[in-house]
Amino acid sequence: MAAKEDLYSKIIPRRLRQNRSGSVKSGSNLDVLLSMGFPRPRALKALVSTGGRSVQAACDWLFSHVEDPFLDDPLPREFVLYLRPSGPLQNQLSHFWQQSRVTCGKNKAHNIFPHITLCQFFMCADHQVEALCEALQASVQSWRGRFPSPLPLELYTSSNFIGLFVEEQVADVLKLFAADFATEAARKAEVHVEPHKKQLHVTLAYNFPTNHLPSLEKLAKGIEVKLGCDWLAVLFSRDIRFANHETLRAMYPYAPQNEDELELVPAAFVFMSPVDQSSTSEGWVYGTSLASGLSGLLPENYVSLGDESDTWVFHGSHSFFSCGSDRTSKERGMCDGLLDSRRLDTSSPGDTPSLSLICHPMQQVLRVSAGLSRQPKRTLFVCRHGERMDVVFGKHWLSLCSDSKGRYVRSDLNMPPSVPLWGGQRDYDMDAPITVFGSTQARLVGEALLESNTTIDFVYCSPSLRCVQTAQNILKGLQQDGKLKVRVEPGLFEWTKWVSGSSLPAWISPADLAAAHFSVDATYRPLIPINKLAVSEPYESYMSRSSQVTKDILSDCRHAGHSVLIVAHASSLEACTRQLQGRGPQSAKDFIQGVRKVPYLGFCSCEEQGDTGVWQLVDPPILPLTHGPNHSFDWRETLLQE
Repeated sequence: MAAKEDLYSKIIPRRLRQNRSGSVKSGSNLDVLLSMGFPRPRALKALVSTGGRSVQAACDWLFSHVEDPFLDDPLPREFVLYLRPSGPLQNQLSHFWQQSRVTCGKNKAHNIFPHITLCQFFMCADHQVEALCEALQASVQSWRGRFPSPLPLELYTSSNFIGLFVEEQVADVLKLFAADFATEAARKAEVHVEPHKKQLHVTLAYNFPTNHLPSLEKLAKGIEVKLGCDWLAVLFSRDIRFANHETLRAMYPYAPQNEDELELVPAAFVFMSPVDQSSTSEGWVYGTSLASGLSGLLPENYVSLGDESDTWVFHGSHSFFSCGSDRTSKERGMCDGLLDSRRLDTSSPGDTPSLSLICHPMQQVLRVSAGLSRQPKRTLFVCRHGERMDVVFGKHWLSLCSDSKGRYVRSDLNMPPSVPLWGGQRDYDMDAPITVFGSTQARLVGEALLESNTTIDFVYCSPSLRCVQTAQNILKGLQQDGKLKVRVEPGLFEWTKWVSGSSLPAWISPADLAAAHFSVDATYRPLIPINKLAVSEPYESYMSRSSQVTKDILSDCRHAGHSVLIVAHASSLEACTRQLQGRGPQSAKDFIQGVRKVPYLGFCSCEEQGDTGVWQLVDPPILPLTHGPNHSFDWRETLLQE
């Protein structure tokens, strides 16, 4: 199993995540990963598994696969070369795909997008993939001006198959191109490619019930095969381990209840082999997650059949008619910094939404934000605090950093060099500070806000020390430390039912925080004083309190600035924004389930729609912050074992 220490040795500076379209080659991405300490085989595997799009995408893949038992397996991926239509014919085929699925349900053809197969699946070692992509580009360039246009297609139907077949003489020409690619791939990448020897065709439907034939045939006859089309040579890869598995797509989230179960996130993909199901209980299946590489049991009614090609990795497409239509995997998705549904028609189904949403280059996010002119709108940002000491080092963390005289002593690099007002009878048992990593998390968020040209006019935070420290470090990243004062608002404290004991924490007062060099506003008068907070308040009271204090904050700041940042707790992202949008509170059970999904420095953005008083959640101006655990290491226990 992969060692976690190798993967989490460094936090990726945001400036290293930027990747200007068309200017950075995969080789330089590899160099960056190697300079960060990743072993070459892992770095190569991560780049190939993400299509070589960016350092960020590769790092995210490595982080999510930290427990993957096959992370260090040298098994190569399987590649395939297709001709894929674009333009009017592609639109017609996409319409057929949708209508046939709605009318008759899914058949085997729906597993892969419309295409003509040019070769059999073949293997290519990770270190040769870049050369393979160059071989495809060179082959297409040599065929520009020689590629047959248009491709004559003829409809063919049988009892369980419908397709568009390429005229035989033209098909022979396409096979010559495939043979040229095979030769070039062998020369540049040392791989063996077997050109397709059967009749070339676009499969429309197959392996369907016989009674569906009339409906499918009627839809197929509606395709105008003589429409204009720019055929693209596209290269995809898949994980060879799952070539004969069924692809499942999660419909609902599932949190494992036992060690042998698999976590599910909506829209995530899972591979399932019928061979592995012999020992599973009724209602359960055994599968492997595409996102993490982990295997386990999952409830059968939480997943549905997915499309195989949705799990493939896109490595590039090249037009035989236009140089401007050529795209590498790094250039894919960069034409639009918004959502997946906004992509161009030439987008590939090989890119999964979970990656495509987080891998846009930072300058692209800036361009979109600037183009939409969001900042003049009134904006509320809500952020969770950073990593806390008592969670990392346990509830008895104080005993780990106190000497015999009661002085603070750092016993781990993740413990801060000092703790504010130590020895002043502070209630650190119930009001723990953040770790060094927690401070780093907060500064990264501040730096990202600065890079995105986001202006913060007011900062409010919960009285918890971890929230005050997080706000302070965000301001440091924003380069506003000392310039912008934090307003400590007790009304922003989390649901008091979660407080252990019969009393609230003894928080450090704003005056003492200011004396300890925190950038807090000691003159601020709270909207909800501490003495108005009740221990073990009902859920309805907490939601009402959070909603009211948020509205009061926005009202107080209405004429003095456009944007407010609230730094509070995981529950605050929901509690401070839900009723602001005109939505009623969830049930307490659903609320708690949602809170568990908010990580440290979880960040959301809410905008007022004109002067209507109606607010709506929108995309934040910064990317999410993702990382993994790093357990304590005792070298004696590990290295001195007999």
